[in-house]
Amino acid sequence: MFDSILVICTGNICRSPMGEYLLRHRLGRPQVRVASAGTAALVQHPADADAIAVMRAHGIDMEAHRARQVTGELLAAHELVLTMEEHHSRWLLGRFPTARGRVFPIRHWVQAEGAVPDPYCQGREAFEQTWTLLEEAVDAWVQRL
Repeated sequence: MFDSILVICTGNICRSPMGEYLLRHRLGRPQVRVASAGTAALVQHPADADAIAVMRAHGIDMEAHRARQVTGELLAAHELVLTMEEHHSRWLLGRFPTARGRVFPIRHWVQAEGAVPDPYCQGREAFEQTWTLLEEAVDAWVQRL
């Protein structure tokens, strides 16, 4: 079992906070620390309004989220790092090679692996699709954690 999980996307206002809050909710284990960050974060920005609305529609409140940039210290503080796209993994490992062995795509355990596309500025339907992909991925991780 992991004690700390970090979820990564680009801006840390859409996919990674959705993944963070969904994972925390589905794990139901307050002792497991779950956080998120971005490779090009919109630091201190709240989550996208459509992301908040979709999460709220599924019973999860993420109003408190504020974006932050991934750092070496943040990576070192987490045992498992889940990324939305392959380029996020490459970016992390290129800058922080000590994270090797702890970085995995969030859809690693899903049969139809692949990325979770960025829904930014694409409307509510794109965020609903993101929810569906993340729900499948998170549930697969929860079964293995």
